[in-house]
Amino acid sequence: MMDVVIIGGGPGGYEAALVASQLGGRVTVIERRGPGGSAVLTDVVPSKTLIATAEVMTTLRGAHELGLRLNGAEDLAGAFRVDLAAVNERVLRLAAAQSGDIRTRLEAEGVRLIEGSGRLDGTEWVVASTADGEERLRADIILLATGTTPRELPAARPDGERILTWTQLYGLSELPKRLIVVGSGVTGAEFASAYNALGADVVLVSSRDQVLPGEDADAGRVVQQVFERSGMTILSRSRAHAARVVGDEVVVELADGRTVTGSHCLMAVGSTPNTAGIGLESAGVELDERGYIRVDKVSRTSARGVYAAGDCTGVFPLASVAAMQGRIAMWHALGDAVGPLDLRTVAANVFTAPEIATVGVSQAELDSGAVTGHAVMLPLHTNPRAKMRGIADGFVKIFCLPTTRIVIGGVVVAPIASELIEALSLAVREKLTVDQVAESFTVYPSLTGSIAEAARRLHSGSLESVTY
Repeated sequence: MMDVVIIGGGPGGYEAALVASQLGGRVTVIERRGPGGSAVLTDVVPSKTLIATAEVMTTLRGAHELGLRLNGAEDLAGAFRVDLAAVNERVLRLAAAQSGDIRTRLEAEGVRLIEGSGRLDGTEWVVASTADGEERLRADIILLATGTTPRELPAARPDGERILTWTQLYGLSELPKRLIVVGSGVTGAEFASAYNALGADVVLVSSRDQVLPGEDADAGRVVQQVFERSGMTILSRSRAHAARVVGDEVVVELADGRTVTGSHCLMAVGSTPNTAGIGLESAGVELDERGYIRVDKVSRTSARGVYAAGDCTGVFPLASVAAMQGRIAMWHALGDAVGPLDLRTVAANVFTAPEIATVGVSQAELDSGAVTGHAVMLPLHTNPRAKMRGIADGFVKIFCLPTTRIVIGGVVVAPIASELIEALSLAVREKLTVDQVAESFTVYPSLTGSIAEAARRLHSGSLESVTY
């Protein structure tokens, strides 16, 4: 029986543990926060639970256009008050419940859980540091799934009360009067969207021309227009230099000398990998220039018998990718059938309102000539179901190869883009042609009808790149 020791119990760690146990390994997971790690307890699960609450408020604000009225109130959303303490209590309760479910599953599979932190002692031993002291664990296979920590600016250190990281937001008991969000990437945009929907006055500080610079440009443009229309203040081409607490306020200093004042400030300026001080260098585990663990497509590091998965690898900061990296690592290490990680098939989602979902090749790759293909973009406002639901913003975009018409990518911007992208994800994974997508039956009326319609518009063999 092979001894498998996993440092980190997030998606990469616990999914790897389940596979290793099923394949006959004797598995130990070392985790300092609890089963599920940061993804479950402070990051993904809490943030998406908060966003789900914000979505309800967004729906209520659109109720008036649908003809819904509340006696004595002009605005249906105005009849509700956000009890942030209750919202956050529910958020943390659900995160703890999810962690408990993971613990139950791991224990049922015979996985040993150690509460503490781990470090390498060579490539065959792991030292677990717990409240009761240290324990040395013999390991035939080691998986590193240590995750990341919110990045901090030297002149804007979070205090957990006024200047916050995204892991500290759930301690708030009252809705911020004015929330300054520094950073317009995925994390910043998601929290700005959520708190804006909950009723906070939000100022989003973006160093780029528009929000979500790493996403499809058309999608980012739609989201920014929705943000601005909803009353959010966006400071484009503005870089935060420092933040300080002054009484009951936070003053954010911008690089150009301007200042922005609010009641609270969320620092969403990226993450740093948890790779320091855990014995990687002495074990021969190579890091890149940013401190992330270098891995190949089957999750191997440069040290024999040592694998890595998740955000600490810097491959793709998604829980789904971390989980797949962990599974692939164990399949490979324990001799099961395995294929390399294929990032072209990864579906990703930004949980703003509206959401942005993507898979495969991007518009930027087509525009730069890195990939040759055709594209079509179909606005959602022409979709009958979208009209019925009062959806005015969003689109479906599909990319295909010129000759074979195989679908190689797509973008969906819609309230439930995270659900709609599955059709395009399957098409990319299975190398379906636009004709095959177009010929599939969709319910009428439905938002998925726009996916089939976009595919039909890519049918013509002589079609060049088209935008509608």
